[in-house]
Amino acid sequence: MNFSSKFFPEKLRELIKRIANIETFSSKGQKKNYKEVKIGNAYGISHTGARENNEDNLLVIELPDAHLLAVADGLGGHNAGEVASQMAVDTLREVFEREYGEGMDNEEVKKLLEKAYRLAHERISESAVGEREGMGTTLVTAFVRNGKAIIANTGDSRAYLIRDGTIVARTKDHSLVQELIDKGEITPEEAKRHPMKNIITKALGIDFGVDFYEWALDRGDVLLLSSDGLHDYVDEDRIVEIISTGKTIDEIATRFIEDALPITKDNVTVVAWRW
Repeated sequence: MNFSSKFFPEKLRELIKRIANIETFSSKGQKKNYKEVKIGNAYGISHTGARENNEDNLLVIELPDAHLLAVADGLGGHNAGEVASQMAVDTLREVFEREYGEGMDNEEVKKLLEKAYRLAHERISESAVGEREGMGTTLVTAFVRNGKAIIANTGDSRAYLIRDGTIVARTKDHSLVQELIDKGEITPEEAKRHPMKNIITKALGIDFGVDFYEWALDRGDVLLLSSDGLHDYVDEDRIVEIISTGKTIDEIATRFIEDALPITKDNVTVVAWRW
């Protein structure tokens, strides 16, 4: 379907051009694929980045009185990571579309999140046979409603809450380097260069565990969910700068991908939401 350019304001045309640039950009000049979704004030992009295939997945859906956002980063050879991350977001969607009811209290929401995570873990474990043996995935989810975000996290994908130019909350990674940081054996800066920085200690399908967070939201706050293809390569000062200067949530998410692509060695996925 073709539309005359006269129907597009200048900023929208520029945004479309920038997204098109993402699709064709890579450090090797080869075409890379991406997928995107926008619902309400949430916008997500998942890009193949420096890999041959994309083992990341994302989810952005509207519920009767809330948004459900998620990022998953799969692991395992023979495309098994892609299968695991897809199973995780599909299970999350299935459970909430089937069982979530408008007005559920926060404890009920957390129980539903845990149910979805545990079911995804079981499904992935049962499917991890043959070439898919050992597959698993991270999963970070934000349930956003009425000025509050309930976060569930497994693995080293992350959720950030940014307010007035500051990161005021962040999930803690399930990773070997995070354990070393907690023990005081290395600094966060040293963790970025640690040879075992990619070893995670919890993953759906492998070793179950989920942490929950409850964050109160103010008008203007931004939630960012990301795979490590973003936050392992784009530092937090730059993350804050992009959010602080971005005029729309579409622009913010697109600039994250643009910043990550020249330097990342992984797939890159972001979901951004602004209240």
